Amino acid sequence: MSAPLPMFPLNAVLFPGVSVPLTIFEDRYRALVHHLLRVTDPAERLFGSVGIREGYEVGDHGAQSLYRVGCRVQLTEVEPHPDGTFDIVAVGLERIELERLDTTGNFPVGHVVDRPEPAGLVPDEVLERARATFSAYRMALTDIRDDPYTGSLPKDASYLSWTLAAVAPLPMHERQALLEAQDATERLVMVTDLLRTELRAMNVIPSLPATEVARTRWSPN
Repeated sequence: MSAPLPMFPLNAVLFPGVSVPLTIFEDRYRALVHHLLRVTDPAERLFGSVGIREGYEVGDHGAQSLYRVGCRVQLTEVEPHPDGTFDIVAVGLERIELERLDTTGNFPVGHVVDRPEPAGLVPDEVLERARATFSAYRMALTDIRDDPYTGSLPKDASYLSWTLAAVAPLPMHERQALLEAQDATERLVMVTDLLRTELRAMNVIPSLPATEVARTRWSPN
């Protein structure tokens, strides 16, 4: 059974367990933030996000086509500005699947179902290969740009898979594929292979990775 959830389609893919800063300036998304701020319990200030396959985040036409698998998100920080805009921080909670989107109100409302990830042990060799590949990638970036990740990588396999998916310099369709991966094992295998491809390309033509999403403040509307 689907349930209604305020929706914020983005030209980006959000991942569970990962925080993201967003700049809010379009009227419909200002209305969404005002709606969330009226929720008494901060833990219930929830909305959903799915990636935009075709179209734009802003304007009268907006998104023409959306990915169906997205993320339930919790609003955690809000900074209002005198001009009515907001800077917010949100954190991904779990995957959802969008069945339909209602855009007739002050802000979009999706009808969504949960898309839980199956539990299961991740083989040690998959974990070791993922960690080693990401370490090699970070080392290769030493003379090119800042480290895409600070601190120690998560020990939890599921959170590790989401973290690597979030910081990997990938185009949107590949990030979406990582979000839709069946489980942490599949996701870690996928992101490891994608990072190894990136490393091979960097060895041929040393340059900045094409996608800077790990360092860029997103302005989603």
